Amino acid sequence: MPHTDVSTAAGYLSGRFPVKPSVAAILGSGLGFLAESVENAVEIPYESIPGFRKPTVKGHAGTMVCGRFAGKDVAFMKGRYHFYEGHAMKDVTFPVRVLKELGVETLVITNAAGGINPFFEVGDLMLLSDHINFGPNPLIGMHQEGLEQFVSLDGLYSPELRKIALRIAEDENIPLREGVYLYTTGPSYETKAEIRCFHRIGADAVGMSTVPEAISARHIGISRVAAISLITNKTLGNFIPTHEEVMETSRKSRDYFARLVMRLISQL
Repeated sequence: MPHTDVSTAAGYLSGRFPVKPSVAAILGSGLGFLAESVENAVEIPYESIPGFRKPTVKGHAGTMVCGRFAGKDVAFMKGRYHFYEGHAMKDVTFPVRVLKELGVETLVITNAAGGINPFFEVGDLMLLSDHINFGPNPLIGMHQEGLEQFVSLDGLYSPELRKIALRIAEDENIPLREGVYLYTTGPSYETKAEIRCFHRIGADAVGMSTVPEAISARHIGISRVAAISLITNKTLGNFIPTHEEVMETSRKSRDYFARLVMRLISQL
C-alpha cells in the first residue's frame, strides 16, 4: 500500500485523537476489554478510517481507541483483521504502519493461541521469545526507499520488555511463560500431524496472527515490540479446539491479563 495512504489514515486519526500516542497495543480475540480502561477515550470504528478493514471474526470489535492508559498516551486496536479473512498482507499490516506514522515507538501485540508445550495450561500467558513463520512474509512487495529490504529479525521481541514483564508476573503471581509462537494462516485449525511436527521443531504455541504485525513493526522502525499469547486451549493430544473455548478462556483470564499489560505499559 503506498505511503500516501498511510499518511492519509494517520492524518485522519491525528485530527480526531486527543493525544499523540507513543504506545500502542493490538488486542486479539476476546481481549478488547483492555481498552475499557483508557481515560478520556476517543473511539473510532475501523470502517471510518481510510485504508482500514472491518473484522469479521467474533471477539474483534474493530475500533481504534486513543487516550491515557497507565500514565501513557496510547492507541489501542480492539481486534484485528486477518490474512485468512481474505485480506492481502499489505492490508493486514497497514494499521501497524499507520501507528508508526502517528508516533508510536512501542507496540504490544496480544493474541489467543493454542498451547503446544505440554507443560502449558489453559489460561496461562506466554511471552513470545521468538517465532516460526509458516505463512507468507508481509514484506514481500513492500520495499520502499529508505527502508531495509532484507530485515534482520534478531531480538524482534524486545529483551528489555520481556524482562520487565517477567518481573511483573513474579510480583503479581501471574501465570506467565516464555516460548516460541508458530504462525499459520488459518482459518482451519491444525491437524494432529501438524501439531506433532510443530512440537518437534520447537514451537510452544500456535496461532493465526501477530507475526505479520511484528515483522512489519521491525521493518518500519518501531523500536520496541512485545507480544503476549493467552493459551486458550491445548493442542497436543486428544483435544479439539473451538472458537467458543477461545472466547471463554479470554473472559476468565481478564483480570490478570489486564494487570500484566497495565503494569507493563506503566513502566515503559
